[in-house]
Amino acid sequence: MSWLRRFQERAEPVVTRVLLLGIFVIGLTAQFVKPVGDALEGKAYLGGALLSLVGYILYDQVKELNSSVRAPARALVNSSRLGDFVSEAFEARRVEISFLGYTGETLYSALYHRLEDLSSRPGPTRRVVIRLLVPDFGQPMTVPSKVGERDRPVDDPEFRERMEQRCREYDGILSQLAEQLTNAGRVRVDCEYRLYPGIPRDKICIFNRQQVLHGLYDLSARMRLHQMGDEYYDPKGYNTDLNMWTREGVAETAVATWTKHFDDLWLLAKSPHWRQEASA
Repeated sequence: MSWLRRFQERAEPVVTRVLLLGIFVIGLTAQFVKPVGDALEGKAYLGGALLSLVGYILYDQVKELNSSVRAPARALVNSSRLGDFVSEAFEARRVEISFLGYTGETLYSALYHRLEDLSSRPGPTRRVVIRLLVPDFGQPMTVPSKVGERDRPVDDPEFRERMEQRCREYDGILSQLAEQLTNAGRVRVDCEYRLYPGIPRDKICIFNRQQVLHGLYDLSARMRLHQMGDEYYDPKGYNTDLNMWTREGVAETAVATWTKHFDDLWLLAKSPHWRQEASA
């Protein structure tokens, strides 16, 4: 019944204004037209009329003030719903999806299936740009890492290489799919991974420069690899709650800020060595 709720929200201020204005007109008329005054049997019509007029003016001012201080259009969504946002983004003629995080595993699955669909059901989409920023796993890291004595993080090159290989596989599959779609001529698709220094703390997704999702990874999350016999700090993002901003009202500033922040990081980020090796 969302249509009914929207109707009520729009109708409420109109009805309130009409009632206040009506009270003012009746009170003022009763002051100067005796039959009306006798019918209402009142003596302070002018005062009541003026009071209703003040209420009418104040109502408009309060509505305007409330609108001006409204908080940004932000909601909380779970990372498990990223597929819904990907599908919605692909309803546009130009699709642009940007990601900053750990390995992008949650987003990768949704992107893969949607890109596959483009070959048979392109819809309005004619241009797709996908940018993914992941940590530089070639550098020593505190997270991900091995859990050492007294729960201290211990850098583990083997585990870092394991995470890098996962990103390399995602990049290879998505890039190959993008090349096939571009060669078919119906849709031009570009997909690229780049690396940023540091630990995977933030999870950021930007859809068509219109919606921004941002959350924080659980850096204390652990996993045990039986084949390696150790426990590791391994951030989990599938169930991460994300704040959402959309380009509506004052939230437009928040979206623009996050988008510029990502663009700046993208320009500073380096291409992964596996892409450099492939182009050599």
